[in-house]
Amino acid sequence: MRPAADDPGGGRLFVVATPIGNLGDVTLRALEVLRAVPLVAAEDTRLTRRLLDRHGVAARTVSYHARSAPSRLAELLAHLRGGADLALVTDAGTPSVSDPGEDLVAAWAAEGGLVVPIPGASAVLAVVAASAVAGPRWSFEGFLPRSGRERRERLARIAADERGTVIYEAPGRVAATLLDLAAACGADRPAAIGRELTKLHEEIVRGTLGELADRARNGELTLRGELALVVGAWTAEAVGRTGPAAGSGAAAAGADVEAALAEVERRVAAGSSRGDAARTVAAETGIPRRRLYRVEGGPR
Repeated sequence: MRPAADDPGGGRLFVVATPIGNLGDVTLRALEVLRAVPLVAAEDTRLTRRLLDRHGVAARTVSYHARSAPSRLAELLAHLRGGADLALVTDAGTPSVSDPGEDLVAAWAAEGGLVVPIPGASAVLAVVAASAVAGPRWSFEGFLPRSGRERRERLARIAADERGTVIYEAPGRVAATLLDLAAACGADRPAAIGRELTKLHEEIVRGTLGELADRARNGELTLRGELALVVGAWTAEAVGRTGPAAGSGAAAAGADVEAALAEVERRVAAGSSRGDAARTVAAETGIPRRRLYRVEGGPR
């Protein structure tokens, strides 16, 4: 593998996506890179070795994960500065996407080093494609904060967003997160859970947030392995149902828009940004955020 003509100097950092479950999902290009580089930085060298052995790749590996000492980052940067290529992999999926590696990528990019993405299997794209509820426009939230104000604010933003949303969650927290999502977004909002994607026990369960929350609470769902949740996009039909934050007693179709706009203005006057005020009121009333944000000439 020779440097490209416009290589700014130093080695190339290859950010290599690895299979999210099925080892057959590794790409031919990923294998080519892993065979060619002199060193592979891996989240767990034992797991990476299984993949390498499966495909006959005799690469040298070094451990690099979220709890690695700062000295390891310095070692890898020195390796790159010396002109040698480096492949970065995690246990599954793409490094720096809800996985370790962002600091190495950022540090090498800041030095003007060449970062080369090697795309591959993605839990996000897999669950979006198979969920049937994400819609054509969607956002990726990764893992939600576990508690507190930051979690409440993130849930309010998801509720106010008309797009679908993809969330990662640990098995032991899925039931609680579904309950919080149903409360914030409305029990009728469509949703899906993707479990063990690409693996032997792959499963995708669809329903409303309320239905899935009840099934999780009653032990009717298998909550083991890797999970990805999809909060469905709002459709024209969904907007006519009970809106988010059903406990507030407001329905999306029948809510008083003028009163909601007045509430946005009150919160702005009290010091909130217009965007935050619109998101919060949208979550409380079920009125689409963009209707509450288009005041005094439109978004600022």
